[in-house]
Amino acid sequence: MPSRNRPVPGLPTRKQILDFIQNSPVPAGKREIAREFGLKGNEKIELKALLKDMAEEGLIDGKRTAFHKMGGLPKVTVLRVVDIDEGEAIAVPDTWQPDDATPPPRIRLVEKGPGKRAAGGALKKGDRVLSRTEETATGWRAWPMKKLELRSEQFLGVVEIDGTGRPWLAPVDKRIRHSSPIADLGGAEAGELVLAEPIGRSARPSVKITQVLGEPLAPKAFSLIAIHKHGIPNCFLEETLDEAQTVAKLPLNIDRREDLRALPIVAIDPSDARDHDDAIWAEPDGAGGFRALVAIADVSFYVRPGGEIDREARRRGNSVYFPDRVVPMLPEVLSADVCSLRAGEDRAAMACHLRIDGEGRVTDWRFTRAIVRIAEVIAYEDAQERIDSPSVVGGDGHVDIAVLRNLWACWKALAAARAARDPLELELPERRVKLDEQGRITEIAVRERLDAHRVVEDFMIAANVAAAKALEAKVAPVVYRVHETPSREKLVALKDYLATFGKKLALGQVITPSLFNRMLKDIADESEKALIMEAVLRSQTQAYYGPRNEGHFGLALGSYAHFTSPIRRYADLLVHRALVDAYGLEQPRPAGDIPATTGLSDRDRDDLGRVSEAISQAERRAMEAERETIDRYVAAWLSARVGEVFGTRITGVRKFGFFATIIGLGGDGLVPVSTLGDERFAYEEKAQVLVGEESGTTYAIGQILRLRLAEANPLTGALKFELEQGGGRIEPRGRPSPLKKRGSHLAGPRGRPANIRHQGRKKR
Repeated sequence: MPSRNRPVPGLPTRKQILDFIQNSPVPAGKREIAREFGLKGNEKIELKALLKDMAEEGLIDGKRTAFHKMGGLPKVTVLRVVDIDEGEAIAVPDTWQPDDATPPPRIRLVEKGPGKRAAGGALKKGDRVLSRTEETATGWRAWPMKKLELRSEQFLGVVEIDGTGRPWLAPVDKRIRHSSPIADLGGAEAGELVLAEPIGRSARPSVKITQVLGEPLAPKAFSLIAIHKHGIPNCFLEETLDEAQTVAKLPLNIDRREDLRALPIVAIDPSDARDHDDAIWAEPDGAGGFRALVAIADVSFYVRPGGEIDREARRRGNSVYFPDRVVPMLPEVLSADVCSLRAGEDRAAMACHLRIDGEGRVTDWRFTRAIVRIAEVIAYEDAQERIDSPSVVGGDGHVDIAVLRNLWACWKALAAARAARDPLELELPERRVKLDEQGRITEIAVRERLDAHRVVEDFMIAANVAAAKALEAKVAPVVYRVHETPSREKLVALKDYLATFGKKLALGQVITPSLFNRMLKDIADESEKALIMEAVLRSQTQAYYGPRNEGHFGLALGSYAHFTSPIRRYADLLVHRALVDAYGLEQPRPAGDIPATTGLSDRDRDDLGRVSEAISQAERRAMEAERETIDRYVAAWLSARVGEVFGTRITGVRKFGFFATIIGLGGDGLVPVSTLGDERFAYEEKAQVLVGEESGTTYAIGQILRLRLAEANPLTGALKFELEQGGGRIEPRGRPSPLKKRGSHLAGPRGRPANIRHQGRKKR
């Protein structure tokens, strides 16, 4: 038998085998190699020995049915998504056993079509995908074939110890209804918040703890839960922080900027604002209209394409705001300091100059790079008080009341134009959580809507429209803020729902916001109006960012972009860069390694679709994380009030029960149909109501009820209600949470300790 160190005549060489394995369009196993080189009989036996030698020599890896080059990848393998880069999924091999010097390759997944349904829907971080791989000159790429069941998805929970000493993981996601047995505590102790991953493939697998996060009800724990659950990046790399420190020292190039420091520009913001993107000024033009200015932080001067800060900002997409912290898009030295428009300090700004006629129409605009010195930063409530009671104004640092009166006068013109446009008017109350210095809740209430809010909002809308139209005039790339007309499917569902009230919605007409506004205005009964408003809200599409102009239905605008918040939104930064290019606003090249241009990169200019999709996804992630965190705070606030009766409004009806929210506070809770008494209730899907088969008692969206709070779980944010009189009692499902029917120390002085069991817990 020939030596196994050298192939016999007829056998391919090692190089020929490697070339075939690497270039084969299908997985290359022993059978495919033998067929390719025409091997038969004893030659196949020698091929088997040769392949074994090559594996031992570290040339190939894999198995008999599918080999691949060592350090490479099989043609078809399972990948795990680890990141989303501008809408494109980045993956690594799901199983990788490299030597110390060989990290797993990062593979770009090429998804198909606008809907990306080839692998079962758009991919997200943590997905496992069976994929066909290929090594190209620019790196590894893969084409998804099938999305697989998640095997190692991490989730959050609290460690519990039952009466037998067995550990369980109580989930913090209210969609997960059962606790899981813990097979590996990983050093965690009872009562601690942890990250875990499932072990095995059973319907209710055991879990192992992968990371201990600490006290579940400690200050900042609720936002920490959201950050981990949604994979929100919250730590900057040293390279990013170093670059931020460097660019923060850039000279403002005052001689290359319009000097607006003499104007009494003011920033009107929430009293607890962490940064100040925008400031405004206006004065009469002597012809019945106004000259106005919207000054926006010149973030593009500091955050340049290709730099470390830019890469991280693209990845984050936006800042995320929680009651106890902000996860900023930019390092703090920029977001809270150098870029923030502080009073009395010189700041770089992008200035939008507007001419507004007496009817509130914006007739002209221009954009410049400027230097500004904000005259005063004013809280909304203070600005409103000064307008309502001018006598309260006084002291150093206050702008003259005439400055605010000019802003209000200009706003009244803008408001008149807005009324003529008739955008969609839905009452969407915003909940506000106030915390003390220890992180305990002092108040939860619906944020009051003031004229001061509307003043700033209408100035910002005017600037956003001007930015979009200015770029269109230059035939420049635009990242639009798109809110499409409701889909026909949703309008048909709305039409059917309105028919249950005896109201008609003709689908043959042009659907406009004013159509919905008139419908709501004509309803006198407040309960019925709430029902219709909820239905109209559900019919709306979700806004997104994109390079194609589809208009903004809700605002009744043909062209709309986001320009006014570049500190906290990457979309606005892209609009600033496009304006720099379109209007020749580039600044001199800085010294050192700082990227030169402040305009768009070639990659963004050629394809804004990719980054637009990525930042739209990041926005949805942030909105969900913020909403869930507020729900947890509300549940913590209410955990000391279990048993009390509240005025509520039904917000959703399903076959298994209905959801209600506490009026004036928020916090959605379920009333299970099983607790409505002995009577059977039928669910009418078209009308979205539950109807008692004997009494005819009806539960419908918008209905006002007095309900007793039965459960409040701060960790999940879940509430449960029961009828004030009669009906059944709620029986918890699955393993009871240690927080149910107990208070939370986050609830402030009125709350009771959560009293989580700390069996076997060490003192620290």
